[in-house]
Amino acid sequence: MSFTRFLLRRAFQGIFVVWAVVTIMFGLRALSPGDPVNLIAGQVPDQSTRDQIRQDLGLDQPMYVQYVEYLGELLQGSLGYSYNQQRSVNDIVAQHFAATVELAVAATIVAIVIAIPLGVVSATRRNQPADYGATLGSLVGISTPNFWLGLMLILLLAEAAGLFPTSGRGVALHDGVLTLITTGHAGELLTWFSHIILPAITLGTYFTALITRLTRSGMIDELGKPYVTVTEAKGLPSVLIRYKHVLRNTLIPIVTVLGLQLGTLLGGAVITEEVFNWPGLGRMFIESLRNGDWPVVQGIVLFIAIAFIVINILVDALYARLDPRVIDK
Repeated sequence: MSFTRFLLRRAFQGIFVVWAVVTIMFGLRALSPGDPVNLIAGQVPDQSTRDQIRQDLGLDQPMYVQYVEYLGELLQGSLGYSYNQQRSVNDIVAQHFAATVELAVAATIVAIVIAIPLGVVSATRRNQPADYGATLGSLVGISTPNFWLGLMLILLLAEAAGLFPTSGRGVALHDGVLTLITTGHAGELLTWFSHIILPAITLGTYFTALITRLTRSGMIDELGKPYVTVTEAKGLPSVLIRYKHVLRNTLIPIVTVLGLQLGTLLGGAVITEEVFNWPGLGRMFIESLRNGDWPVVQGIVLFIAIAFIVINILVDALYARLDPRVIDK
């Protein structure tokens, strides 16, 4: 099978998943209690007014007609309209998506920078203090709840030490970068960094522990293979053997987990965003659920699903480049 055909097959599977998500969310909306007319009319007792609103929204149509109309809007690129916030769902998602991406990418960078070197050291120094320390740290990282870690970081580093802000985003990353380019001042960029560092550490801790353990186990498997002995016999430096040859062959499962976890972080940062008052999609999702704002709930879930699928397709493409054998599986 060619690489292009491989990607097309993955894309077709992704389209089917998106359709399934849309159908499930529409069904949940239809089954959920509450009347969408109440978000617009409030408690207006005038039944004729309420009936007119229901007719304007198409809520008087059979469910299958509403479903087809909703699919038509999605195909035109419209996620709907929030009558609760009086603006389109596209604008709401666009406003909060950047903040979620910033947090997810920052958490991923924290995990990669710490986990891979730690996993390599742990694997090459088996049954030594460095290995025991890395293993213990991984166990603690996986076992620590995000909300508790976030609160502890706020109490110790923000409140007690005064090193970082307690909550909020400060400024958007693109605004800080734009200011740095146009004026040469890095003040806004440093403000953004000071706000994101604690949420990124909180969200990336579990991820760090997972990648550390995965890197360690993969390195141990690779270090026992004959090609390592051959490269050592040729007199290649141990650092070159570990990072160029052994680590490269360990990257396939790591890349897979990185892609899956990045997609998970985009949709699963709800607790961290709540703790740090981070204006991302997760926090907006919770607020929309509380308010019964189903167009926003549907739009966020669908958008995250699409982002997750795109990330997985990119991971599959990178996986196929690292190991072309997967194309034929």
